[in-house]
Amino acid sequence: MICLCTALLTGCGNSQNSSTQNNVDTPKSSQTEADPTEQLITDLTEKGGNAMDYMENLTLTQEWDKTFPKSDKVDHQKVTFHNRYGITLAADMYTPKNSDGKLAAIAVCGPFGAVKEQCSGLYAQTLAERGFLTIAFDPSFTGESGGQPRYMASPDINTEDFQAAVDFLSVQDNVDPDKIGICGICGWGGMAINTAALDTRIKATVTATMYDMARVNANGYFDENDNEESRFATKEALNAQRTKDYASGEYVRGGGCLPLPVPEDVPFYVKDYSEYYKGRAYHSRSLNSNDGWNSIGCMSFINQPINTYSNEIRSAVLLIHGEKAHSCYFSKDAYEAMTKDSKYADNKELMIIPDAVHTDLYDGGGKDAIPFDKIEEFYREYLK
Repeated sequence: MICLCTALLTGCGNSQNSSTQNNVDTPKSSQTEADPTEQLITDLTEKGGNAMDYMENLTLTQEWDKTFPKSDKVDHQKVTFHNRYGITLAADMYTPKNSDGKLAAIAVCGPFGAVKEQCSGLYAQTLAERGFLTIAFDPSFTGESGGQPRYMASPDINTEDFQAAVDFLSVQDNVDPDKIGICGICGWGGMAINTAALDTRIKATVTATMYDMARVNANGYFDENDNEESRFATKEALNAQRTKDYASGEYVRGGGCLPLPVPEDVPFYVKDYSEYYKGRAYHSRSLNSNDGWNSIGCMSFINQPINTYSNEIRSAVLLIHGEKAHSCYFSKDAYEAMTKDSKYADNKELMIIPDAVHTDLYDGGGKDAIPFDKIEEFYREYLK
């Protein structure tokens, strides 16, 4: 089972409140601990309200705790919004200084198992420096966002998270609701494409070093386990773990990136991930930097494929990937699927960055690998 990009690389998050940063025990099952979200919505309904009126009370870190320097060209603030499942999401909003009027806006998320204090925040802040209003948000069940139990993923709920970000941006006084784009990094690149295929309000989508999490969970890396026997063995092990979790009353975590230094005999991409998550961009709330997703946290991806109707996306899409990234096949195949037999291929682009590996598109990799000029040009063309 692959929850980040490999079972070795699924990493931990923190509790939803920064004030409980050290309290990262595995969440208890409903047998022993009530779901506070469900209970509060029940209480609200009994009082005659509805879930649209409900927002979880999140405690958000106010000091700058990002893995990148703060820019003096943008204004920054914490914001919250809810998705249609009643989960409250936490985000950093970046607004160009001295801006006026209604701006084009972009919602950024990813990588899968990262937090907004890592590379999604870097993308968001950089794009705000270039004139866009942006948010970088933590998905449901992770980081500072709400949702119980913690450290779970869902192709449905995570697609909804992106749509909820569009909801939020659409009603801001300083945002033009007809000029909204999204940006997904790594596993959230696949989720961004899935969202663009569903949400017609999105006018432009950028993916960077994308993963298709349904494909990699079902088929393994490079589709090496794309057969019924392998999938059955994976499902058998995960369902046995479900039984153990329910009996014990807690979820077992899957484990995060390998500690540094990593063994010499591991694949390069394992080292690549560890150097980012355990090294230059470690964050205490990042799943990938610590103890990983719940072991069963991503199992629904196995038989819930995403991006099925990507060739029906009418809005513009730019896919960016590193030439030497182990994951490059995801973007190449996604581009082919998106444009094959499609009436809407003219506004789809695939950009391959020479010599770049997977995490070079997280933070530049020390070689300015992220093509921000191209990304800005793309958004300006289609968010107008």
